[in-house]
Formats: sequence, C-alpha cells, structure tokens
Amino acid sequence: MQPNDYQSICVEVKKIARDAGSFIREERSKISEEDVELKSVASLVTYVDKETEKAIVKKLRQLIPGSGFITEEGTATHTNEKYKWIIDPLDGTTNYIHGITPHSVSIALMEDSEIVVGVVYEVGQDEMFYAWKDSQAWLNEKEIKTATATRLEDTLIGTGFPYYDFDKVEDYIDAMRYLMRHTRGMRRMGSAAVDIAYVAAGRFDAFYEHGLHPWDVAAGALILKQAGGRISDFNGGENWLFGRELIAGSTGIFNTFYEIIHKHLGK
Repeated sequence: MQPNDYQSICVEVKKIARDAGSFIREERSKISEEDVELKSVASLVTYVDKETEKAIVKKLRQLIPGSGFITEEGTATHTNEKYKWIIDPLDGTTNYIHGITPHSVSIALMEDSEIVVGVVYEVGQDEMFYAWKDSQAWLNEKEIKTATATRLEDTLIGTGFPYYDFDKVEDYIDAMRYLMRHTRGMRRMGSAAVDIAYVAAGRFDAFYEHGLHPWDVAAGALILKQAGGRISDFNGGENWLFGRELIAGSTGIFNTFYEIIHKHLGK
C-alpha cells in the first residue's frame, strides 16, 4: 500500500477502529472503580484506553512503517516523520465509565502538516464517520453533508464544558447564555470527535469548545471539511489543531456563529 493512497488507507483504518470499538464494547461490563485513574480533576483514564491505544498503534505501524504518533495516552511518539497518526483511543472516557454514549475511537493521518485521512467510530451506536483527502464525507457508507440553516434561531449547537482549564469559564457561560436564548438549543455530548462528526452529518449546525487536544479534533475536522463545513480557532485563524480551541460549523451559519464566539471567547 502506498502512503499517498488515501482511500485504501482509510479502508484499513476503519477496520482498525472497528476492532478497537469491539474491544471497548466487550470490556465495558468488566470496568470497576478500581480500574479508573485520575489524570487531572475531571480527566479519567482506564486500562481500556491504554490497551486500545497500544493495539491501534501496533496495527498502524504495520500500515505505514516508519510513521510517527501523536496519542492521548502517550504509548507512542513522533519526531519529524512525514506521516503522523493522531489517535484518541477512547474519546468520552467519562461517558464510557458511566455507561453513556457517545464514546468513540478517533484516528487521523497527517502528511507533513495536512490531515489526509480521518475516521471517527462512535462505539455505542455503531456509527463510522470517515473521509480522506479530496473525498466526500461518509457515515456507514452513506454520503453526509452539513446542515443548511442560515438563521441562528434555526440551529442546534454542540459544545463541551471546561473540565480542567477554567480561565475562560465566565466568558464561556456568557456565550452559552446568549446561545440558549437565540438558538433551538445546546447539547453537550461528551466526545468532541463525535460533536464535530455530528456537524459534518448535519445533526448539529455548529460546535465550539476550548481546552481541546489534537487527538480530540483531527479526524473530525477532516470529515467536516469534506462534508462542506468550516473550522477556525476563536480568532478566525487556523490554530485549531494545536491551539486548544475550535469553532466548527456549516457554511450557512459559520460567519454568524463565529462572531458570537469570537466576541465572548476571542482575544
């Protein structure tokens, strides 16, 4: 398999994500409080996260030998490799521990500085979101597109609550207060990868969050772009992958939504 055969790579990554999801699903009934570790105030991890990541890394090494890794649990690293995998083995661990969906496997491939493959597998609902460079975006073999609303009052908004970085919490609440009054509602699902995929599928019109990591957003961002959506940081720039903040939305509502988030949470 050639590294730049993005479609074939995506097919293999989907298989890897589905296998990881099967393990995650099977282990759910075995999890106990003794298995839960605290990384920070509200950031949890279990042996399932770690073992899933190890299995994913092993298979991806075989898929593209010599590739690097950016991973949540730190089981593999990168230097200056041309190809780097960005992996969240279990996005939504707190949901998972409490028996709540969504929780997901998120895998992206970056070539130099460009994301070229993205797969988000929502385990609980068995939903596979995916795309590759220059492709359409897909959900379980069906093409998806972003929503078509152009008025804020017609939108449903996704977000995530701060769970360790509370520097902007008052501004965050102000933004939520405005959006609660001027949209159809807000949802906090607990998996940023799934939130962005939901924007791609037209379930949410827009999504925003801060305190994010590359593995939370990389795969979903490519899927959203290929579905016709837009992404920026809170100041309209491109520092959303490593800048710990992201605005995602459909084309029809993005500018309006961006102005609101920038006003409350931008610099």
